[in-house]
Amino acid sequence: MTKLTLLLCALPQLICAQAPAPPAATTPGIPDWAMPGSATHVQTAPPPDFHRPSRNFDTPIGMFSGQSDVGGPLLPGSASYDAGKNQYTINSAGYNVWYTRDEFRFLWKKMSGDVSLAADIAFPDPNGYGDRKAVLIIRQDLEDDSKEALVALHGLGMIHLAHRDEKDIRIKDTEYRIGGRGLPAGANPDSLVNIMARRIGIEKRGDSFALFVSLDGEPMHQFGPPVNLHIDGPFYAGIGFCPHLPDKIDTAVLSNVVLENAAGKVR
Repeated sequence: MTKLTLLLCALPQLICAQAPAPPAATTPGIPDWAMPGSATHVQTAPPPDFHRPSRNFDTPIGMFSGQSDVGGPLLPGSASYDAGKNQYTINSAGYNVWYTRDEFRFLWKKMSGDVSLAADIAFPDPNGYGDRKAVLIIRQDLEDDSKEALVALHGLGMIHLAHRDEKDIRIKDTEYRIGGRGLPAGANPDSLVNIMARRIGIEKRGDSFALFVSLDGEPMHQFGPPVNLHIDGPFYAGIGFCPHLPDKIDTAVLSNVVLENAAGKVR
């Protein structure tokens, strides 16, 4: 770990200032608050009581029972599974997984009790928005403001453990910035899956949720303290992606996914 630059933040309102400015919106009707942060714009929370219904599909994919466009993103998402590579490709639009509501493509399984969930994560497009988030998440329901606990890998390398303690309240999080790990220029999607071999996981043990990380292929280890949150069973556990762009589709690849109905199985 000494070769990494690690800065621990506990700033729920942090905007990723390193993220490149996105292109201008191309879809009419996008509210200003939903556009991502840039040198000239700060994304803000949605207005009180702003919600959109999720689009849910009871269509199995790999180990998951169904999938959803949580929060009804303006552009429909999609997903595919390559059994030979044990790899899920998730395509999604969505303004954020943050604040008081979420917009993202979610592949889920209904579960109860303890859970271990982990995946390798890669972003095939090296030019995507820096604050895009691939997430491993446990949610009470499929609505956009659900109680939830999640871990995420951002496009520029930040890792966080977050939770929404009640419906329609703002996310709280603990953030870890890992320095010196940029996206390789010109990498194709197949090679990028191997090059970006960063693996994250979440463990639910009763009401305790912990982040697990492997930065350089070492065994998964807990990273930072857990958070406490009570979620009733059955709940929804799975993987997802939010590009942080309300009007554009981006892609994340999650591979070697582990999902077990027990604690202590993150690997």
